[in-house]
Amino acid sequence: MSETNPAATAPVTADAAPHRYTAAVAAEIEARWQDFWDAEGTYAAPNPKGDLAGDPELVARPKKFIMDMFPYPSGAGLHVGHPLGYIATDVFARFQRMTGHNVLHTLGFDAFGLPAEQYAVQTGTHPRVSTEANMKNMVSQLRRLGLGHDKRRSFATIDPEYYKWTQWIFLQIFNSWYDDEAKQARPISELVAQFDSGERAVPGGGTWSALSEAERADLLGEYRLAYASDAPVNWCPGLGTVLANEEVTADGRSERGNFPVFKSKLRQWNMRITAYADRLLDDLDQLDWPEAIKLQQRNWIGRSEGARVDFPVDGERITVFTTRPDTLFGATYMVLAPEHPLVEKFTPAAWPEGTRDAWTGGHATPTEAVAAYRAQAASKSDVERQAEAKDKTGVFIGAYATNPVNGEQVPVFVADYVLMGYGTGAIMAVPAGDQRDFEFARAFELPIRCIVEPTDGRGTDPSTWESAFASYDAKIMNSSHDEVSLDGLGVVEAKERITEWLECTGAGAGTVNFRLRDWLFSRQRYWGEPFPIVYDEDGIAHPLPASMLPLELPEVEDYSPRTFDPDDADTKPETPLSRNEDWVHVTLDLGDGRGPRRYRRETNTMPNWAGSCWYELRYLDPHNSEQLVDPEIEQYWMGPREGLPHGGVDLYVGGAEHAVLHLLYARFWSKVLFDLGHVSSAEPFHKLFNQGMIQAYVYRDSRGIAVPAAEVEERDGAYFHRGEKVSRLLGKMGKSLKNAVTPDEICAEYGADTLRLYEMAMGPLDVSRPWDTRAVVGQFRLLQRLWRNVVDENTGRLSVADVAETDVDADTLRALHKAIDGVRQDLEGMRFNTAIAKVTELNNHLTKVGGPVPRPVAERLVLLVAPLAPHVAEELWRKLGHTSSVVHEDFPVADPAYVVDETVTCVVQIKGKVKARLEVSPSVSEEDLEKAALADEKVVAALGGAGIRKVIVRAPKLVNIVPA
Repeated sequence: MSETNPAATAPVTADAAPHRYTAAVAAEIEARWQDFWDAEGTYAAPNPKGDLAGDPELVARPKKFIMDMFPYPSGAGLHVGHPLGYIATDVFARFQRMTGHNVLHTLGFDAFGLPAEQYAVQTGTHPRVSTEANMKNMVSQLRRLGLGHDKRRSFATIDPEYYKWTQWIFLQIFNSWYDDEAKQARPISELVAQFDSGERAVPGGGTWSALSEAERADLLGEYRLAYASDAPVNWCPGLGTVLANEEVTADGRSERGNFPVFKSKLRQWNMRITAYADRLLDDLDQLDWPEAIKLQQRNWIGRSEGARVDFPVDGERITVFTTRPDTLFGATYMVLAPEHPLVEKFTPAAWPEGTRDAWTGGHATPTEAVAAYRAQAASKSDVERQAEAKDKTGVFIGAYATNPVNGEQVPVFVADYVLMGYGTGAIMAVPAGDQRDFEFARAFELPIRCIVEPTDGRGTDPSTWESAFASYDAKIMNSSHDEVSLDGLGVVEAKERITEWLECTGAGAGTVNFRLRDWLFSRQRYWGEPFPIVYDEDGIAHPLPASMLPLELPEVEDYSPRTFDPDDADTKPETPLSRNEDWVHVTLDLGDGRGPRRYRRETNTMPNWAGSCWYELRYLDPHNSEQLVDPEIEQYWMGPREGLPHGGVDLYVGGAEHAVLHLLYARFWSKVLFDLGHVSSAEPFHKLFNQGMIQAYVYRDSRGIAVPAAEVEERDGAYFHRGEKVSRLLGKMGKSLKNAVTPDEICAEYGADTLRLYEMAMGPLDVSRPWDTRAVVGQFRLLQRLWRNVVDENTGRLSVADVAETDVDADTLRALHKAIDGVRQDLEGMRFNTAIAKVTELNNHLTKVGGPVPRPVAERLVLLVAPLAPHVAEELWRKLGHTSSVVHEDFPVADPAYVVDETVTCVVQIKGKVKARLEVSPSVSEEDLEKAALADEKVVAALGGAGIRKVIVRAPKLVNIVPA
């Protein structure tokens, strides 16, 4: 560190007291120290090797890797709610540095995404131009807060040198398959070797060598962890792209923009995240995450045990998954989701003889009926389709399936209450035991067979029932055939017996099913990472060699996907990249021995989640152009160790809204990279902390439109805007709600240290809290009192007393060491609000005592404040005569002798009522405490000579006397 002293150049501020701590003084101090920290590289975190290697002694310290969730650089800039988590991690990181840790704390930008592209569509501005301008503004705003980031490690996902490695990871996933026996990903070349040697049979017989190149590609596509398929997707015309299930809200609209989402069939890239479902579930147990987030992930993954059952149809089969195979005898019809790929295959040209009119939907042929119904279902959200109160709709497809347990022919319907995204997209309908099936059966006059003996007195004739009956405690009935009988069995025993029968007959098997679907990974947009994939003349996908990465985005004239009717489900995407002919069709030599060939590039782009799936690794080794990350560096910062069995970031702070998006996707990528030997950490984030939200009052006029909060007046408990009464409701803070307060405003009026203190003091970090600009001044006054306890406001010179600690009065030493002990514990536990309260208490004590503050107390007070208000602490530390930065000073340690109270108050009760209070030693024995209580004058008077039946002593704080 430099020996220069920026504090010496501080100007004198004209004021009633010329050296008072004011907003102007704060601004000057803060800007000067931020420049100093940048120039000196104060927050640089050394790696154990490479171009970031630093002081070996510092590297040898215990490490702490502290991260914030990737921010998106919005054009609206920051409001005071945004920095809450960033300030919290900064305080924690500063504390860790001062307690002997090598701390890695930095911040980059998740810069691909739809907002910049939407802006480009509207204005013609290149997304990079607007995004970089937004980043520049955000960097300026964040810098003003004094965040201690290692700026050498910062980057944006739109940097080609970054997304080169995003593309490289995609290729690792594409060139991998999941080995169910080994329970891990393996290179696809090993699977090819198994097929080639005959170790693994080629489906359908034959040999690997006899397959054509296209047949081999199709076969491997069934195994690859990244694969393209024609499948039902969430199509959002309003955004011009498809969306993953996790990006669709519960009411069937896009999370971004709130546009309607439809079901459509398109060829898209997918990630086989379902292969990792068990591991994603099991490893949650060893992560230090909020239980609410773990529960959300468990529910989203949705593991359930049951059986797979095959229903034959014309020589083929419909496979269903059921958690209640014991009810198989009660299956009287089947339902396919409208998007199910077998619907077309099993739909005949004409209705079978005797088809009921109620089953046809009024259409002349099954083909017409199915097509019309599919169109109707595509316009509904999943929530609408599954609404309990809605009338059940559907049509018969004209085919029958065979119930394997009794040979009955059951009709097959399509109905929108069955979703392709759950189970197999097909159900065996047991109307006696499922309310939706019951209502559908009543609507279409289908049989309802009682197979679980009712225990509620309704009887066994379903024609008399008003609803279905389901129970796990009842006995099975009407479930017997030639080869198997379940009658009289309980549910558990019946499930075991029917599953054994299914496996013995080849009609099914016990299995585990997951709610989790494969991750839809294609987007029909421009502003995202290009896929490093090209197609030959036969449509076979080929990965680009690593030497051709990064594949950069080309220039395009029009950023808009040409499908922008948000309410038209029939529109199809035309991607912006597809219109750049010179980029799409290229001649390349892929290094596969075939020489130059003509190829067509993939014209979809990756989703905006791709870059945030691995950014923690780039922070470790941001300038490595040869490797994803140096193994030694990755092991040092993220490798497994005691307490971190799967490795990962030591602390990750961000919002709870990413539970089943970013957090699930990042875990998946980490596990693939771990399996393939690229990293030592199987989990990206060991400890997760969800900060609360800073809220603000939203004021709305009679039309429900938000009005500027700054213009609202309060009169007699009511609120008015320009004379009109408005409503007030606590909610989010944001530009659209006209209640945003920017950090720039607060910094200008009070300084960044005041803003930092206020946001940390508002309440527990994980709880939402309302913003109140009027309350900010309280923390500003704390800093003014702190300043006065060190600096003479009239002369600007130190006002501390140069005395030894032995000359400090006992009460002040007790106050100091109690504060040190409490603040240390609070900062370690991220209880920043109570830490500030303890600092305030100590500062107030010193103010009350009066006179010059003893130097040993003043110095430790400044060190206590340093993580919370770093600028003023740095300034005061230099004024106290130190030449090194306070950032790397040791955090104070409390003397236990002063932490323990000299006396504690013991309450003496008689018949449960307090009669006396005694000041006693904390270590007083029960015997001595009882004697002291019985000898107290007030106790003697209260007893009035009465005998004593029992004395209950809880040393040192309670004595309870029970008179005779």
